[in-house]
Amino acid sequence: MKQEQFVARHQGEWEALEAWLQQRAHLRARKRARVAADPALPADAEFPQRYRRLCQQLALARQRGYSPQLVERLQQLMQRGHTLLYRTPAFRWRSVLEFLFADFPHLVRSQATVMWVALALFAVPLVASFVLVQLHPDLIHLLMDSARVAQMERMYDPSSPNLGRDSGTDWMMFGYYIMNNISIGLRTFASGLLAGVGTVIVLLFNGISIGAVAGHLQHVGHGDPFWRFVVGHGAFELTAIVIAGGAGLQLGMRLVAPGRKRRIDALVEGGRIGARLCLGIAAMLLVAAFIEAFWSSIAAVPAWGKYSVAAVLWSLVGLWLWRGGRGEAQHAD
Repeated sequence: MKQEQFVARHQGEWEALEAWLQQRAHLRARKRARVAADPALPADAEFPQRYRRLCQQLALARQRGYSPQLVERLQQLMQRGHTLLYRTPAFRWRSVLEFLFADFPHLVRSQATVMWVALALFAVPLVASFVLVQLHPDLIHLLMDSARVAQMERMYDPSSPNLGRDSGTDWMMFGYYIMNNISIGLRTFASGLLAGVGTVIVLLFNGISIGAVAGHLQHVGHGDPFWRFVVGHGAFELTAIVIAGGAGLQLGMRLVAPGRKRRIDALVEGGRIGARLCLGIAAMLLVAAFIEAFWSSIAAVPAWGKYSVAAVLWSLVGLWLWRGGRGEAQHAD
C-alpha cells in the first residue's frame, strides 16, 4: 500500500485521536473542570483499542519505509497516548471518602455474623472480669503483676494533672497511640490465620484485661478519672478492635470451612475482605489516637463534658456503621 493511500485511510482516525488527547490535556490543566465533550471524539473507553491500532500503524509505517515525517508524527502521537494510558492514577479524595462513609460500613454489615460473635468474645469477658474484680479485689494480681497495677493507679490518680499517662507531650503520645492501637488491630485480624483460634484468644485476652483494669480502678476509687479518659476515644478504639476480630474470624472460618470453594480460593477471598476491613479499622484507630492524645487526657474538663462528647461520638459511630452505604446499596440493587 502506498503512503498516500495509507494516510488517506487513517488520517481521520489520527486527527480524532489528536483532538481527544488535546481535550484530555485541557481538562487536566483545569483539574478536570466540567467542559462539554465533543461527541465526534472517541470516548474514554475506546482509547486503549485506538492506542493499540495506532501502535500497529506505526509499526507498518516503519516496516514499509514511509516518510520520516509520517513516522515522526505517529511516534509523537503514540508517546502522548502511552503517557496518558500508563501514568499513575491521581489520588482521589472522593474515593477515599466513599470507602470510609459507604463501602466500609456496608462491608462490616455484610459480615454481621462474625461481627456479633467477635463482640460477644470481647464484651462478655470484659463485663465478667470487671464484676469479678469488684467481688474479689485480689484477683487483679493474678491477671497482672504488681508493677503494672501500680502504674495504672498512678496514671488514673484523681490528683494527676493528666489523665491516662504519666508523662509525654500530646504529639508524642499521639504517635505512640497510633502504633500501639494499629498493632493491636492488625494482630487481632492476622491471628485469624490460626484457624480463627488466634483471634478468639486475642479478643478474650483484651476483654479480660480491660475489664480487670476497669474493675480494679473502680474498686480503689480511681474510677472517675478512668471513665473520663476512656469513654471518648473508646467509641472508635473498642469498636475497631471488635471489627478487627470479626475480620479475623471470617478469615479463620474460610480456612476451616471453605464450603464448595477450594481452600486457597476461599482464603484469598477472606484475605481481600479482611484487607479492606483493615483499611477502615486503621482509619478508626487513627481517629481514636487523635482523640486519646488531645482530648481524653485533659483533666480540667468536668465529667459532664467528657460524657456529653462521648455520647455524641458513640452515637455517630453507631449511626455510621448502621446506616453508612445503605442508600448506595439499595440504588445498586
